[in-house]
Amino acid sequence: MPTTSPTDELRRLSRDAGACTACELHVDATQTVFGEGPAGAWLMLVGEQPGDREDREGAPFVGPAGRLLDKALDEAGIHRDEVYVTNAVKHFRFETSGNRRLHKTPAAGHVRACRPWLDGELAAVRPAVVGTLGATAAKALLGSSFRITAERGRPRDWEGHRLVATAHPSAVLRMPSDRRGEAFDALVADLAVMAGEHPGRRKR
Repeated sequence: MPTTSPTDELRRLSRDAGACTACELHVDATQTVFGEGPAGAWLMLVGEQPGDREDREGAPFVGPAGRLLDKALDEAGIHRDEVYVTNAVKHFRFETSGNRRLHKTPAAGHVRACRPWLDGELAAVRPAVVGTLGATAAKALLGSSFRITAERGRPRDWEGHRLVATAHPSAVLRMPSDRRGEAFDALVADLAVMAGEHPGRRKR
């Protein structure tokens, strides 16, 4: 029997996730925002959830945080087109303030509801390296006791992958202007650690 290719499997997962009603977030969100990138990516970056721009466009990391991530990846020597990007939660959780939709951190139940989609992406892509962006993504994979401040940038073995946790690009954008450069450099340094874990590259 023919086997499903990773690309076809990702398409199937994306289609099925588009009809997901496993939690209440689908009611107010514009659409499911599934992951994007090559099926054979060596690196998978897992963020928290789509933001306002991502929810409207239906693609991950296309807003301000995504642009900052692209810049950081470039400085770390990683091309965006060799990376699969996704989120632990596939719908935008928000609260309204006037005409604005403001980010609201997903609850543990939302992460659990979306976990089958993330597991499916990991199984299809089979990345050598997984990078978690922010506390929600790190805790989704490593448990609630994980602390970014104490353990970011340290490679570890995790379910057949090398995993490196770092801050979310949106956290860099929220920093005071006089600290933003330092926070950005720390993000680049952690991404460079991920690059060093690439099985085909020499460790930095």
